[in-house]
Amino acid sequence: MSGSSLRAPAIVAAALVIRTAVGELRHPGSAREQWAFATDRRAVAAAAVVVLGWQQAGPATAAWALLIGALTAHLVHRDWDRDRS
Repeated sequence: MSGSSLRAPAIVAAALVIRTAVGELRHPGSAREQWAFATDRRAVAAAAVVVLGWQQAGPATAAWALLIGALTAHLVHRDWDRDRS
């Protein structure tokens, strides 16, 4: 495994964290809204399915799976909030 195989998901994750930080500076409280999916059981379950599905593929693929799982959880949470409104 080379360091470059983990570089891309790390860069994408860092960009998302920076985007959240900039949004929080502009609109206090926005980070809490953006990361609320982390406490949503349905969203976390969706992320777990994605991560567990890629469990045996290796460390670089696991890093991508974690990133995709987090994005999936965010989308599931957002759609769930939209349906309840």
